[in-house]
Amino acid sequence: MGFAPVYLDWNATTPLDPMVREAMLPWLGGAEPARFGNASSRHEYGRQARAAVDEARACVAAAVGAHATEIVFTSGGSEANNLFLKGAAAMLRAGLVAVSAIEHPCVREPARQLGRAGWKVHEIAVDGEGRIDVGDWQAVLAQRPRLVSVMQANNETGVVQDIAALAAQARAVGAWFHTDAVQALGKIESDFRALGVHAMTLSAHKIGGPLGAGALVVDKRVELSPLIAGGGQERGLRSGTENVAAIVGFGVACERALARRDAEAGRLAGLRDDIARALQSLGARIFSAGAPRLPNTVFFALEPIEGETLVGKLDRAGFACASGSACSSANPEPSRTLLAMGVAPEVARGALRVSLGRDTRADDAERFIAALARVVDELKNLASVAIRPSAGLNPEHG
Repeated sequence: MGFAPVYLDWNATTPLDPMVREAMLPWLGGAEPARFGNASSRHEYGRQARAAVDEARACVAAAVGAHATEIVFTSGGSEANNLFLKGAAAMLRAGLVAVSAIEHPCVREPARQLGRAGWKVHEIAVDGEGRIDVGDWQAVLAQRPRLVSVMQANNETGVVQDIAALAAQARAVGAWFHTDAVQALGKIESDFRALGVHAMTLSAHKIGGPLGAGALVVDKRVELSPLIAGGGQERGLRSGTENVAAIVGFGVACERALARRDAEAGRLAGLRDDIARALQSLGARIFSAGAPRLPNTVFFALEPIEGETLVGKLDRAGFACASGSACSSANPEPSRTLLAMGVAPEVARGALRVSLGRDTRADDAERFIAALARVVDELKNLASVAIRPSAGLNPEHG
């Protein structure tokens, strides 16, 4: 009997939770009673939509220890990150914006845009494990930055930063501090108040919610200029008719993720460690093994095999993995995260990420390791054939 394909790329996106789908269906016309009102309309249909958005807003806020009035719904994490950086910069005199060297492109690129608009941009260095470099961080603080953005958990290595400490130090020098918590939500505690940040980015599709829904959690004392001007929805910070179905799904996904977070974290950490031990027995290098990491993520390399080669071979064997960030998959360059950690480019090109989720089981992990071992043996055998001396070959065919 054949096996179903195994999905091991949960940091890229997650399958829609069945209960999320059920909650969304009435707003998609797929269940009775059908619901379809514009949340800004003042009749009954509009009031139903507004009530659904408000309920979802409360659920998202509860998941991160925020107040519902601090939630600004967006189309996803990329828009939320852009809204904070560009929106905050528009309200301030140009100064220093500091972002970590391992940020997602949707933080790094807006920061670079600010650089072209007169801001000074600094990429905060990380150490060999992917943690913020203490010396460089202190040098940044001495320059009194106006804006700082450091992700709570890295999408490739899974490394978790000490955001509470960083935010407190940034506040002390007058900076507004933002964290991209897209990968942290639903996997580890991500409390807006406890972290002490001014703003936090969230995304629905990383926690069993729909694509196309995200949020910026923002302290009401922080003034932002909107990216999208119009009818004044979302406190005037994100105009446009609300995507009610996606927002409803986001709210339910937050409830579901929070309810299972602690139990799932323990289970997935056990599977992650089992995979890591098996990988080491195959000679793999595990990146960031000495740092606090998400419970579901293993980033490794098996030299000298390229990560893209492994991704293709494993895909054909029925295992979906990644060679790095899904949002950078069109870029053939080695992982920027690993390069920032001081990993040699030839090693970084061999990186492969395995990220686990709610449907991952122990036998999936075992089958993955067995398949990987077969693929590695096959590639090593091909390599040995390719470099075998040709002295004994017929010269007419050599």
